[in-house]
Amino acid sequence: MMNEKELIEQCKKQNSKAQKILYDRYAGLFLGICMRYVYERSEAEDILQEGFLKIFIKINEFEGRGSFEGWMKRVIVNTAITHYHKNLKHNKYHYDIGDVQETKFENESYKDSEFTGDELLKVINSLPEGYKMIFNLYAIEGYKHKEISALLEIDINTSKSQYSRAKKLIRKKLSQLKREAKKETKTA
Repeated sequence: MMNEKELIEQCKKQNSKAQKILYDRYAGLFLGICMRYVYERSEAEDILQEGFLKIFIKINEFEGRGSFEGWMKRVIVNTAITHYHKNLKHNKYHYDIGDVQETKFENESYKDSEFTGDELLKVINSLPEGYKMIFNLYAIEGYKHKEISALLEIDINTSKSQYSRAKKLIRKKLSQLKREAKKETKTA
């Protein structure tokens, strides 16, 4: 079994066995990341494939500083963002900010284990495209609004407002799930 440094060196030499090992080692993790940016698994798989192609092409740019996994993750996220830009005009899920009605929402608290990972992923995936992209970049990937505005070519205030609205929609959807779960336990 190759350690990470050996694996990187072999991939830099375009060793197909090493590339397969690298792909197999990280494909599951990165597919999960890709799925947060699109609605269809097939689309996520396309982004994953394109992202790994970029990783293999650009692997010589990795200088060994910082985490290799973090470097690859950034390539995958940037590939998802590029995919978003390419499909923005043609995306059937694209919403303008004004298309989603804001609702007043009372503060509710949630226990850490109240929702499954699948339920949370479903809620995030149900967000309008722009909200979903910004929520993922800010809350999950850790980008700052300034970075998001540059990546998505939007105003920084648009990033902030879409993130705020995404959080409100998520809270609303989680409340609905919570109410539905309470109804189910009462009828059971």
